[in-house]
Amino acid sequence: MVEMGESSASAKPSDEIWAKLVQSDSRYLDVEIWSDEGEIRSEISATSSDKHSWCKIARNSDLCSATMENKSSNTILVDGAEVGNGDTAVIKDGSEIIPGPDREGFVSYKFQIMSSPETSQTLLKISVDVDHAKCSICLNIWHDVVTVAPCLHNFCNGCFSEWLRRSQEKRSTVLCPQCRAVVQFVGKNHFLRTIAEDMVRADPSLRRSHDEVALLDTYASVRSNLVVGSAKKSRKRANTSTPMVDQSDARDHHCPQCVTAVGGFRCNNNTDHLQCQACGGMMPSRNGLGVPQYCLGCDRPFCGPYWNALGVTRSSSYPVCSQDTLKPISEYTISAIPLLVHEKNLHEQKITESCIRQMGRTLQDVISEWIVKLNNKEIDTTRMALNHADMVTAGTLVCSDCYQQLVSFLLYWFRISIPNHLLPPEASAREDCWYGYACRTQHRNEDHARKRNHVCRPTRGSHF
Repeated sequence: MVEMGESSASAKPSDEIWAKLVQSDSRYLDVEIWSDEGEIRSEISATSSDKHSWCKIARNSDLCSATMENKSSNTILVDGAEVGNGDTAVIKDGSEIIPGPDREGFVSYKFQIMSSPETSQTLLKISVDVDHAKCSICLNIWHDVVTVAPCLHNFCNGCFSEWLRRSQEKRSTVLCPQCRAVVQFVGKNHFLRTIAEDMVRADPSLRRSHDEVALLDTYASVRSNLVVGSAKKSRKRANTSTPMVDQSDARDHHCPQCVTAVGGFRCNNNTDHLQCQACGGMMPSRNGLGVPQYCLGCDRPFCGPYWNALGVTRSSSYPVCSQDTLKPISEYTISAIPLLVHEKNLHEQKITESCIRQMGRTLQDVISEWIVKLNNKEIDTTRMALNHADMVTAGTLVCSDCYQQLVSFLLYWFRISIPNHLLPPEASAREDCWYGYACRTQHRNEDHARKRNHVCRPTRGSHF
């Protein structure tokens, strides 16, 4: 026999047990709590198996605690403190609750919060000392942080870009500003960037002025993984995700312009190189050339447009990818819904596909229509999973991965724009999931994914 917490009339039952009252006496079963707010009915006396309603427990928004209200005539002990009739106390994981004024004669409970993806995410915190998140060049919190290798020190993108430019003007090697090790590689560190942004939000006094940030951004030249020119003289591999390349042999380096001049340019010992994310080939990093080298959606480099503009084609020595690896959004076509649409929820994808078919339209028609809305600034781009979201238009050059991310974003807006009565009956009758598109249960519980609507904004959890 399992005793559940009784929900009040206004509370909706959750799909999982989120907490328990674990009795110290193993002869009794635990009290499982399903509803976000409900009265607890269980044994209160160690000498009686009778059950009584004695408190109400309401889940707090932080998902890591709850509020207990005394609903009995007895004084309740919470971690040794007395809680009178009608009074409340905050309880946390591990709190001891005794439904009586003393320990003798009353059952003792431990409040236990059950692990779930949402609570685990909330409970997991990373503690970083502010002084450990500062650029050693400007002595401020990192802005658009980059990491250099092999020493793995971190700097503001703008600060290090200026250091890189001045170093290459004066010497053949680039040294780390912090430890003076030879820099072989530099790349953006998106993980540390998120941490730095969170720290600035938590403590506004760390925030720089808009003018200072704008100036730093004008200096920034590191947009993706960059092989620094000085690395040519060393065969040592950096401890990074992109392998180092020996430029002393053009065949090993896979860059045609390291061997001969193309379009009036030939690489020298100080030329920084980018590795194409499609074919793995190398090309010189040439800012301001007017030929695109990066996807604006993910800031990754692709060599197709660059080599195509110079008339260079693939050979047995030099890999060159297709020009189509990076092209304007308006030039893409699509006939099937990508797997990542609706957070990979296949039930929601089928509903969207059914709606498009019932309207007598094609997927391409729908995407083209919503790209126009994007151009006209009719869509909130907050949730768009692309860098520089406010700059994305039909003419923006993106890779195929970023195009699929854009399709996923646009189909979300298409779905929430559909009136409920136009949805299939089995879809329109569903209630919204509290965690909306951020729900993790939809990926591991097929029944939940089918039963609740997940194409909606969260009303609970850390995404709310």
